[in-house]
Amino acid sequence: MKVETYLFGAVEVSPEKVISFPNGLVGFEQSKRYILAHQEGSDQPSSYTLQSLDEPTLAFQIIDPANLGYNYELALSDAETALLQSPEPEDVAVMQVLFKKEEGDKASITPNLRAPLVINTKLRVGLQKVMESLRPYITLSNLASAV
Repeated sequence: MKVETYLFGAVEVSPEKVISFPNGLVGFEQSKRYILAHQEGSDQPSSYTLQSLDEPTLAFQIIDPANLGYNYELALSDAETALLQSPEPEDVAVMQVLFKKEEGDKASITPNLRAPLVINTKLRVGLQKVMESLRPYITLSNLASAV
């Protein structure tokens, strides 16, 4: 199928490449179908664009938390496991959504630590795991000195 996007123009999307988020993403619950896109010629991209197929102007930059030195150990509820269709651990990818944070005249790109995406890569279904607070089981592996 051909899909019109804001960032990439018209792209051909194979139906088996579509990732479904049955509950949508926080604030964007109406957009349920996405594709992953990345820069041409990069076999191992450091980040991806999660492009909505339902809303052409909606796209998120996402990244594997390991690229930023984070390691998640997430406990999924029964409902979340059912939504992901009971994946095997090796079929699960955890990704962080990046957002622009502005403070005064300074801007930076920051990962959303409290709401990672959890994706069953085999069945291509995902959810956004919203956590009330950061848990101690999120470890930072790229610290320069001990805390």
